[in-house]
Amino acid sequence: MINILLEGYDIAVPWLYNELKAYIKPSHKVTVIALAYRDNRVRSPEDWNALYGKDNGKYYNGIVGGLTAYGISEDNIDFLNYFTDSKETAKQKIENADILYFLGGLPDRMFERIKELDLYDTIVNHKGIIMGYSAGALIQLSEYHLSPDDDYPEFSYYEGLGYLDDFYLEVHYEGTDIQDASIRRVIKERGKTVYATHLGKGAIVVDSGNIKVLGKVEIYN
Repeated sequence: MINILLEGYDIAVPWLYNELKAYIKPSHKVTVIALAYRDNRVRSPEDWNALYGKDNGKYYNGIVGGLTAYGISEDNIDFLNYFTDSKETAKQKIENADILYFLGGLPDRMFERIKELDLYDTIVNHKGIIMGYSAGALIQLSEYHLSPDDDYPEFSYYEGLGYLDDFYLEVHYEGTDIQDASIRRVIKERGKTVYATHLGKGAIVVDSGNIKVLGKVEIYN
């Protein structure tokens, strides 16, 4: 299995492209898992389209443009839509994909929506490439932590999808006291390595258990 853990959706930048082109191929079909949105921001299909819709969605061009840079046709990029997909159509989109692409936002809400749509088993049994940024990187772990911020006022651990179990991840790392305290706590309480991907500058690829760091990543153990 190949897992790609990213900081953001700009995957066409040279330091990422030169590495990821070995994995992301023009023939691939991609299903974008757009389920990590904040409840106070997305309450309707119209709100969802304002973020991810093909016509003027705030993030659509950035997400799709990053993938088409690898030669993937826009016709082979499908978004899973919480408001318009049924459980059956959502499952079919996942099963038809070579790459599952988990977006950023709130990882715990994404996990809850995956369970609500009865997609957990289909997703964890997927045999293709798993990639995601921010929340979409964290959710690939068996368990992840979140450092206190505007969305999560208290440190806590959360259940992930279980693809990766050997380490923890601190995303958007800027070397703050809060982040460093969280990293020390994880090491003390869980006894595992923590990879800290610098904000917009780091990524990790796990290829059949082999970990490769890309860009600026700190390793704490």
